[in-house]
Amino acid sequence: MKQRAPRAGRHPARRVALQTLFEIDFNRADAKETWQRGSFRTGLTDEAANFAWQLVEGVLEHRKELDVEIHQLAPEFPIEQMARIDRNVLRIALYELRVLGDAPAAAIIDEAVELAKMFGSEASPKFVNGVLATAVGGRKEPSA
Repeated sequence: MKQRAPRAGRHPARRVALQTLFEIDFNRADAKETWQRGSFRTGLTDEAANFAWQLVEGVLEHRKELDVEIHQLAPEFPIEQMARIDRNVLRIALYELRVLGDAPAAAIIDEAVELAKMFGSEASPKFVNGVLATAVGGRKEPSA
């Protein structure tokens, strides 16, 4: 049986960060414990795993500020009633935009929309795109 090559890059790292944050959010679990037993992170390169953990730690550290910003951007959707996937996709993207700032806003929004398509509801990509477009001060259409 052919062994799979480790997954490199930020897309798999963001996906793993989202899965980890979702589990932490859903189970009210400990972050380190969730990360250590997270089978979904197997196969990541060391660089991708480090970036994923940086996202998880950063989102958890800045969660209150991120949630305040999400509420300001989408006041008609209370954060505690928002779908867990949607709020964690938004937290990751806003953390990257506001704290890390090491990738173009358009790339971060595209990645967030892709995660919303992959894991969210039918309405998630449009919602995520709208909130993040508002955050960066313009309208950015999701990639197809």
